[in-house]
Amino acid sequence: MIPKYRRVGLIVPSSNVTMETEIPALLRNREAILSDRFTFHSSRMRMKSVVKEELERMDDESVRCAIELSDAAVEVQAYACLVAIMSRGYGYHKTSEKRLFEATKENGMPSPSINSAGALVDAIHSMNIKKVSIICPYMKPLTKLVVDYIEDQGIEVQDFLALEIPNNLEVAAQDPNAPADLWKKLDTRGIDGIVASACVQMPSLPAIEKIEKLSGLPTLSASVATTWSILNALKLDAIAPGGGLLLGLK
Repeated sequence: MIPKYRRVGLIVPSSNVTMETEIPALLRNREAILSDRFTFHSSRMRMKSVVKEELERMDDESVRCAIELSDAAVEVQAYACLVAIMSRGYGYHKTSEKRLFEATKENGMPSPSINSAGALVDAIHSMNIKKVSIICPYMKPLTKLVVDYIEDQGIEVQDFLALEIPNNLEVAAQDPNAPADLWKKLDTRGIDGIVASACVQMPSLPAIEKIEKLSGLPTLSASVATTWSILNALKLDAIAPGGGLLLGLK
């Protein structure tokens, strides 16, 4: 019997090379233990430097991407640039989801839209985490913007680490195991969870379960949360080995 492949659309910043690595890796891990199969289909928005003006221009291209992906009849679209969404104002993750869904509906091929900003917030709430400390690759002003956005969503941020890397390809070039040491620089007193990477471009997947083991705290990333949100949108069990407690066996 030929398995049914679930088509996943990815709306990707042009310089992002991690989204199409970590999210498929998690879903391939899932394929090793469950019968569902996935294919991945991308459309790109121009962005090279992680600065507010360029992020806004990039976000304006997201509607085009959503329409292109709907032409491929994808079943869900995942927009992965957390800071681009958060830079456009509190609650914009919901505005973006509605805007992109409406564009696919008008194109005659409606598909639900999720984004990494909303996925991270929703995943934190789903784990009943009230207070976090986070690692970001962004410059400090953008990191503060991310912190303020998360706090506006009812989640207290105890501490943050800003790596201050403006070039998006340099963000992707970071050691994916580095967060397993970087988290030790955070104030973790009294927190409920750690965000090892509040950026889909900053690799962290191999570090997620290492941090959980060392810290004793639930640990997630923007990529892990986006994968969780994709599975929820597809009405599949949110399970994927390597994704920490969020994607662990229920």
